[in-house]
Amino acid sequence: MAFSKAVELLQLARMASGYAGVSLNEIEAEFDCVRRTAQRMTDALVRVFPDTEDYVDAEGHKRWRVPRRRVAEFFAPTADEVAALELAGATLDRQGLTREAGQLRTLRETIKILMPDKRRPGLEADEEALLEAMGHAARPGPQPASDPRIDSAIAEALKGPFVLEIAYRGRQDSAAKIRRVEPYGLLLGARRYLVGRDRARGDTVMRHYRVEDIESAEVTQDWFARDEAFDLEAYANRSFGVFQNEAEFGDVVWKFTPAAAPHALRYRFHPLQSTETLEDGSVIVRFRASGLLEMCWHLYAWGDQVEVLEPKALADMVAGHRRGDFPGLP
Repeated sequence: MAFSKAVELLQLARMASGYAGVSLNEIEAEFDCVRRTAQRMTDALVRVFPDTEDYVDAEGHKRWRVPRRRVAEFFAPTADEVAALELAGATLDRQGLTREAGQLRTLRETIKILMPDKRRPGLEADEEALLEAMGHAARPGPQPASDPRIDSAIAEALKGPFVLEIAYRGRQDSAAKIRRVEPYGLLLGARRYLVGRDRARGDTVMRHYRVEDIESAEVTQDWFARDEAFDLEAYANRSFGVFQNEAEFGDVVWKFTPAAAPHALRYRFHPLQSTETLEDGSVIVRFRASGLLEMCWHLYAWGDQVEVLEPKALADMVAGHRRGDFPGLP
C-alpha cells in the first residue's frame, strides 16, 4: 500500500472510531473523492480492521464504526503535545486561572494513563527532556492577583449560567459593595475583567469588574437566560485592551517609520487590523476600537517611531510624549 494511502486509511479509521462512525457522504467530503473511491476505502478499512461494524442510522445511511481500542495506539499523543499541555497549564497559572490549569494537568495525566504501556516510558522521557529545554521560558513582569475560591465561583457561574453575587470594590468605593451580576465571560490581559450585567440596574449594558477587586464571590441558584446575540469575541474586538467607551470607538490609524516597520509587522495590535507597506518602507496599521488611554500606554513604548494619524484625540494625547532616546523597540 502506498504511504499516502496508508495515511488516508489511518485518517479514515480515526473518523470511524467516533460514536456514530462514518458514512460514505462524510468520506467523500473529507477526502474530496467520488462515491466509488469512498466505497473502496471502506472495503480497505474492513480488511485492515476486521472487527469494523456497519449499521444503518436513523436517516437510512449506512455507517462504519471501528472499535476505538483498535485505533488508539496509532493516535497516541506525541511528547510535544503532552508537554504543550503542561506549558499551557503553567501559563494559565501565571494568569491566575488556577482552576483551569488544574483541569489541564488532570487531562494530561488521564491521557498518559490511557496510553498503551509500551509507549508510556518513551513518551515520559521525551516529555521530560522537552519541558527541561522549555523551562527557561517564563513571562516576567506584573501578573494579576488571583484567589482560587473566586476563580472557581466565576467558572461555575459561567457554566450555569447562574447569577453571581460578588463583594466588589470599585475605584470610587471606600468599601466593597454587594452586586448581583449575570456573568458573560472573562477578558484576559495585564488585568482580568469579568464581563457581565448588573441585575440591580435592569439594563443590557455590559460592565467590567476587575477580578482582583472582587473580595468574595458566591454562586446563586438564580439561573438566567443568556443573550444569544452576545458574542464575547466580537465584544472584545471593540476595544484595544479591555476598556470600552462607545464615544471613543472609531477608526485608528498608526504610521510606523521604516526603521520600526519590521518590528511593527511582527505585531498584532488588533485581531481585525489591516496593514499597508508604503514605498518608503513605512507601515500603516488600521483597525477600529476604543480605549485611547490603553493605546497611549502602548504607543509610549514605540517612542518617536510611530505617528498617530487617527483619531485626532489620540494624536493630541501622545503629542509631546514621543521620545527619541529609547535604545530599543517593543
